[in-house]
Amino acid sequence: MSKTVLVVDDSKISRMFIRQHISAKQPTWIISEAATGEDAIAAIDAEQPDYCTMDINMPGMLGTDAAKIILERHPGIRLVIFSANVQETYQEQARALGTILVSKPVTETSIGQALDYFAG
Repeated sequence: MSKTVLVVDDSKISRMFIRQHISAKQPTWIISEAATGEDAIAAIDAEQPDYCTMDINMPGMLGTDAAKIILERHPGIRLVIFSANVQETYQEQARALGTILVSKPVTETSIGQALDYFAG
């Protein structure tokens, strides 16, 4: 059965890179993208994907704020936060939301961590 994933990052290059890595590992998955937290919330409300990758630092709403709203509205979604800032405070925020923080830059290893979490 095909799964759906929303890739959220203000960097088009990061979104493309994440998409390529997920597609390589899960070729049947349907992947959509959003560039802001606000767009991510709207997309998840409309599409209700199985999974979401979320960047923290984006224009407008922080990814952690968007993730909190998304997880409150859609508790069944598996969401992974990607960030270059892996300080303990962000790790704690991710755990408090019921998700994990994966370090950027995005690599095959970090995508693997996200996919392992999705399979959880």
